[in-house]
Amino acid sequence: MRLLNTSNEQAKEFLGDIPRYSILSHTWGQEEVSLSDLLRGPDHFRGLSGYAKIAGACAVARREGFDWIWIDTCCIDKSSSAELSEAINSMFNWYKDADVCYAYLSDVLDLDLDVFAASRWFKRGWTLQELIAPAVVVFLGSTWRELGTKASLAVEIASITGIDTQVLSPQPAAMDRSWTARYYGRWTARYYPTSIRAVLDECSVAQRMSWAARRVTSRPEDQAYALMGLFGVNMPLLYGEGSKAFIRLQREIMNQSDDMSIFVW
Repeated sequence: MRLLNTSNEQAKEFLGDIPRYSILSHTWGQEEVSLSDLLRGPDHFRGLSGYAKIAGACAVARREGFDWIWIDTCCIDKSSSAELSEAINSMFNWYKDADVCYAYLSDVLDLDLDVFAASRWFKRGWTLQELIAPAVVVFLGSTWRELGTKASLAVEIASITGIDTQVLSPQPAAMDRSWTARYYGRWTARYYPTSIRAVLDECSVAQRMSWAARRVTSRPEDQAYALMGLFGVNMPLLYGEGSKAFIRLQREIMNQSDDMSIFVW
């Protein structure tokens, strides 16, 4: 796993023990900073329009006491098909294991619930697992001001997404900012007692599929790849296979589940 240092904006690969880290959830924009951009140095990547997002995320994480943050745009070597496949198959767990997920809504300024509900973030395929997997999700507006948390906005998010509040916040106190007081000067998800995997296993296949029904991805294969974590399955990536990816996903789900509701899809 490769993480970005929040102070010097340099990426470091960790092969053994992973330090405590925060993680960013966002929708892609113009000139996102890639790993190759980082390696070319700050004189290059700080001139890209996507750098503002890197700087903002690092500033928030650093203020909360995190030395490390994971950001998909610059923490994956996308020129390596093997690394990309490993990252996508690991992504649900990476979000689950993060101490906090910062969900950056670039099209929301303040907590106007109508604007919040209309955010592009709620319409993208990849952000579904990024909402569900982490114990703590903090929503940030376009100026990086806090809008609320997954726990504090659970009722509103359930209305927007169709995801039950018991999935969004199975232990509300454990994910509340007031409950997770910053004893160590940072957020902490380690007190989160309920396994999100156990919570998901209580939901039918059809129910989980329904959460993604109105979400979109840039590539057709990602409609399937973005759901692997929700069902606890792994598959090799075969970009170019189109809708066959979803058929492979269904087969993998059937290999480990006898839930007949899958045939609804």
